[in-house]
Amino acid sequence: MSYNNGIQKRSEKGLLTPDNCVVALIDHQPQMLFGTSNFDRQGIINNTVALGKAARVFDVPVVLTTVETKSFSGNMWPQIRAVFPGREPIERSSMNSWDDPNFVAAIRETGRKKIVLAGLWTETCVALPTVQAIHDGYEIYVVEDCCGDVSQLAHDNAMRRVFQAGAKPVTSLSVMLEWQRDWANKETYDAVMDIVKNHYGAYGIGVEYVYTMVHGAPATSFPEYRVPALTAAHK
Repeated sequence: MSYNNGIQKRSEKGLLTPDNCVVALIDHQPQMLFGTSNFDRQGIINNTVALGKAARVFDVPVVLTTVETKSFSGNMWPQIRAVFPGREPIERSSMNSWDDPNFVAAIRETGRKKIVLAGLWTETCVALPTVQAIHDGYEIYVVEDCCGDVSQLAHDNAMRRVFQAGAKPVTSLSVMLEWQRDWANKETYDAVMDIVKNHYGAYGIGVEYVYTMVHGAPATSFPEYRVPALTAAHK
């Protein structure tokens, strides 16, 4: 049995594994979310944070990138920054991240040919790098529930375009479960269940119910909520 960074190696055969892919999170910024109207915006935040946490659990490399932070788009969401403390996103001016040499170099440095990719908006920040990365020999998995666009038509057109180019559609949950693959992989089981309970609604509540009511496990204990202190700026 072989391991990678303490995680048991999964069989590949066309599937995603923790050691054959890189995650790219593109332009999850306030201004981009303001213009998103096809999906529930809180859901996009939730799913993107869940994907980021899963990447941390399975030690999958992550490339963060932002566009025109100061002049237009704002900072990457603090919810994502909290998952990757101290990690500075690659700043770009280009709408297409594949036009940015620093972004492409960061992907290449991982040595991985499968990219799990999500971003705002789907027609530009997702579709354009997807088409070009496939052209350059990469295999792209678009995490659709971490993406969004200005209209349903725009998002649907973008997804059709990336499918025609050869991309694979996935969700944040399907990616995490593909990395986990076997509930006997105990080294990541508890961390995966923590993400499920925090981010996946009825699935998480169902897990909690079965653990406590069927198996007699103690109830999950979340960190106590503390009311934030009044900041100096508002005094």
